[in-house]
Amino acid sequence: MPDTTSPTDSDAEAFESQRGRLLAVAHRVLGSHADAEDVVQEAWLRLSRQDTATIDNLAGWLTTVVARISLDLLRSRRARPEAPYDDRLPELVVVLDDGPAPEGDAVLADSVGLALLVVLDSLGPNERLAFVLHDLFAVPFEDIGKILGKSTAAAKMLASRARRKVRATERPAGAGPEQREVVRAFLAAARRGDFQELLRVLDPEVRLTLDAPGGVVVTLGATKVAAGARFAGSAATRGRPAFVNGLPGVISWREDGAPLSVVAFDVVDGRITAITVVVDPAKLALLDLPAAPAAGQ
Repeated sequence: MPDTTSPTDSDAEAFESQRGRLLAVAHRVLGSHADAEDVVQEAWLRLSRQDTATIDNLAGWLTTVVARISLDLLRSRRARPEAPYDDRLPELVVVLDDGPAPEGDAVLADSVGLALLVVLDSLGPNERLAFVLHDLFAVPFEDIGKILGKSTAAAKMLASRARRKVRATERPAGAGPEQREVVRAFLAAARRGDFQELLRVLDPEVRLTLDAPGGVVVTLGATKVAAGARFAGSAATRGRPAFVNGLPGVISWREDGAPLSVVAFDVVDGRITAITVVVDPAKLALLDLPAAPAAGQ
């Protein structure tokens, strides 16, 4: 007998029409493009084994499948204490700072949205899924409750609790003129080795996260960060201003054009509160980075 559950051309076409939205849902839930691709591929495999004649709402069915697979993956991350997800750096979107204000740049607007992933990492799996599905993709609470195995009221409560946590961490973000000026002052002080000026522009509780070949290393406190700020002066000398997830930063390249480092600065109330540095060649190779400028530019 023929396999009546094999996907037809129309099934494939319908799936492809939903792929972009499904990837967006999985990426916002999981914070990883690679994981999102895997989840969407698994959703296609499940669709290929399903009799599509039994599916009344394909978009809703696919959203439910992607959400459930993503939720299982989130929960499995939390269950592996040897590899906590909180130690992973968020994925970075990097564009050169060629002058225009980020508010007018559509690419930067999207990258600022990706910065929300940092906040979402602080939420529990159920909270994160409820918030992402409802607040970012307008999935009804009744459907979210079914995905989570909870009541509609419980789904509303989860999303509300997540929303409060997100709002509690909100602050003016982005790379406006004031923030960029603070970063320029920091980089200039790093080049000069001006310790006192570095302390002036660093928040006392600044957090430096370095993603190196040996793993992620975190340094806390203005004194320690200032003492090791030589990397930033070196990066600025060999690099170009950039926006990293909508934040002011610097990207630098080696002489052969390979990326050397990506640095991002989080600035609040005139002081740098967080610095993210990626120097791991393997991680840099995975980023969609601008090409090195031609000599003399």
